[in-house]
Amino acid sequence: MTAAQLPTLALRGADIPLLGLGTWRAEGDGAVLATTTALELGYRHIDTATGYGNEAQVGRGLAVSGVPRDEVFLTTKLPPDRAGRERETLEESLTDLGTDHVDLWLVHWPPNKQATPATWEQFIALRDEGLVRAIGVSNYSVAQIDELIAATGEAPAINQVPWSPTDYDAQLVADHAARRVELEGYSPLRRTDLTHPTLVEVAAAHEVTAAQVVLRWHLDHHVVVIPKSVHRDRIAANLDILGFALTAAEVARIDEIGPRAG
Repeated sequence: MTAAQLPTLALRGADIPLLGLGTWRAEGDGAVLATTTALELGYRHIDTATGYGNEAQVGRGLAVSGVPRDEVFLTTKLPPDRAGRERETLEESLTDLGTDHVDLWLVHWPPNKQATPATWEQFIALRDEGLVRAIGVSNYSVAQIDELIAATGEAPAINQVPWSPTDYDAQLVADHAARRVELEGYSPLRRTDLTHPTLVEVAAAHEVTAAQVVLRWHLDHHVVVIPKSVHRDRIAANLDILGFALTAAEVARIDEIGPRAG
């Protein structure tokens, strides 16, 4: 698969590739190598966070990959304990990443478990200055998103949440769609029982792995997905999901794995 074949989702401010590389728990040279490997294989979306402690390594991987910066969608996140220091934190992230902007900046967790509209106001301001192309949140409830909208008149472009067939919640999907907030799923494979009979059966029908079925299911729902790996073979396999398509019936069967499917 080439970068041109990667499907994207239109956010307010930027188009995000539906599949990216997650870098949570990728450390040191492993984070550098995972980033360069992914970009070499065709990924054009890398997800990191200040809290991961690897922004400098991701930035180094991006630099040595030779892939032009404007071809890579780069996400990082503000730790909740940095609320009130948004500009300082973003500037540190940009320095570590070796770039003058990020494509998506997220509030990593609600600060003090609160929506914190003051932080969201700073996100809007820094986006308007051009330091960020798109802004969003992570691990926010729908009620907290509503609080941000009520305070500022602007919804997050995206909410990054734990997501997998086990987590599938039709109401949550509908609630986000009604607010024009896209969904992005993390830990898609870690949260999935890859031996579930439905996944095994669908995988066999397409001669792919259950993990590839899970990632394809995200794409078919237009949910951004960022599987994490530092192993070249897994990074490659996670990208190799455009050679088959799930039927509507298969998607519906996988949806039913979740306890709140419909």
